[in-house]
Amino acid sequence: MHSPRPSTMPLPMPATGIPAPTATAVDSNTDADRLGATAAFVRDQDTSVLLSRVLPGLDGPDLRALTDRCAFAHAAVLVFPTDEHSLRAQLAACGLSPEVSAQPSVVVRDRLAARHHRNPADLDVRILRPTVRGPGGEHRAVEVFALTVPPGSALRGIAEEERRLDREAHLAFDVAHPDPLVLRGLLAGFARHGATADGGGYNPHEDGTVFYFTAPVGTKTPYRRVELYARGDHRDVLAEHLAEPFTAASAPRHPGDPQAAESLLRLLTGAWTTQALTACARLRLPEAMSRHTGAGVHELARAVDAHPESLATLLRYLAMLDVVTEGPDGYRLTGVGALLAAETPGSMRPLALMYGGPFYQSFAHLTHTVRSGLPAFDHFFGENHFDHFAADPELAALFDQSMVSSAPIFDALPAHPVLAAAAASPGRPRTVVDIAGGTGELLGRILTDHPALRGVLLERPQVLAAARDHLAGTGVGERCAYHAGDFADVPDGGDVYVLSRVLHDWDDDRCRSILASCSAAMPRHADLLVVERLLPADGGSSLATAWDLHMMCNTGGRERTADHYARLFEECGLVLVGHSPLALGAHTLHARRA
Repeated sequence: MHSPRPSTMPLPMPATGIPAPTATAVDSNTDADRLGATAAFVRDQDTSVLLSRVLPGLDGPDLRALTDRCAFAHAAVLVFPTDEHSLRAQLAACGLSPEVSAQPSVVVRDRLAARHHRNPADLDVRILRPTVRGPGGEHRAVEVFALTVPPGSALRGIAEEERRLDREAHLAFDVAHPDPLVLRGLLAGFARHGATADGGGYNPHEDGTVFYFTAPVGTKTPYRRVELYARGDHRDVLAEHLAEPFTAASAPRHPGDPQAAESLLRLLTGAWTTQALTACARLRLPEAMSRHTGAGVHELARAVDAHPESLATLLRYLAMLDVVTEGPDGYRLTGVGALLAAETPGSMRPLALMYGGPFYQSFAHLTHTVRSGLPAFDHFFGENHFDHFAADPELAALFDQSMVSSAPIFDALPAHPVLAAAAASPGRPRTVVDIAGGTGELLGRILTDHPALRGVLLERPQVLAAARDHLAGTGVGERCAYHAGDFADVPDGGDVYVLSRVLHDWDDDRCRSILASCSAAMPRHADLLVVERLLPADGGSSLATAWDLHMMCNTGGRERTADHYARLFEECGLVLVGHSPLALGAHTLHARRA
């Protein structure tokens, strides 16, 4: 679905389909008009066509090469709201989500500071990326830089000049697989077609590097600046782009650099964020709030039985995290904060209680794991993760609920070709065997989407009762059989076997044992679907890298690359057929008997 367009569009649209410029991309100085025009532009553009307009003369093999390696991602606009509430209202008026989160923008802050001879610390520039859809349904964004300028502020002159010249307006292309060789090739390609380097920077808050260009003379878009965005720290390539030698001193890492110190402080306070979110969930603050009507601190303090001044401090921090937002009528819940409410569909409250509870305690002993190679969880609690939870029914239930909190991982899985083919097979009903499937969240989704399939759930005896209730509640219980046991008890005769978020709990030896049990139980025609996060082969940033640390610390397990899984499969008589992405950084790996 395309996001709704703003009700008024003040800009004429020439035959090229691109807004006609005056100073730059828009001909109105009001922030709302500029936002609306930018959103309309982002929705309309095709990457290949836009690249050929940005770089006149780009065609043939060069155009195909650039289109293969980067995709149009966003257009940017700098706005100057009087406060947080007015910024959110402007976004909503333009058909953009007002609930989008905000992060500090180091690059634009520093550019404005240099241009206007200001101290960067005096400029609170944030970046928001409300999403829109391209003409083919592509996920794109309007990149909104926001410098708050209250009425009467000394920053008003900056706002007037920047609105008039729109120097931060630009087009951006995201680089796919941004290894140094690809980046250098793209930069050279832009330079060959007349674009010139115009700055850039590394943003530690989102771990991304931007390369700015001035568009060549004759460019056919109203935007005079172009950005290439690459995930990760590529300051060595950036230094070449800026024609500066890259040394240890050129990167903001030396102890006396304020930016380096600020970056490290933000990293060190990550534990405070975890506990603030957990406190929010424990207090049931989201249940006491609304997304539509504000509430004052004293009203909320009474509702959750909290000390008003202390709660006010917590709320200010949560507002900085975009969990709540403050307006004239008090604090409201954002879309992010709503996920901490127990009754919200897809609630992540159990995850907050787990990460701020037992896993938080074990992570305090991460050094023990790194030194000894043994799980910190076992060291702190005196027993392994699974035995500890099994001995505490309340904690075990919370853990099972936390697994369900990550259910968006499963959204696309029922449409996997293996399951679709099994459901369409003539003759007897095909059976899906979910190994260690918890309370049946994934199996329930598969059977709901495919009424012709039957299911078998293998789980610990103490979990099966909850699984029966859940699957009965989804209306598929009559098509399920339940087997109590462990990984040595994999039922044979199934058509599709599923191992979801299981293998990352264990070391390679235990994984081989589990996979060998699966292989032995699988008929020759059967398929195995493994759901796990995959470590990037190029060492890039990913959720799997964070979970790799988590698994090492708490279970003694690990995340793995696709090649690593392929080797494990091969050692157990299986072969990796392929893998496909899911939500939240997960993948489905498809294996069959060799």
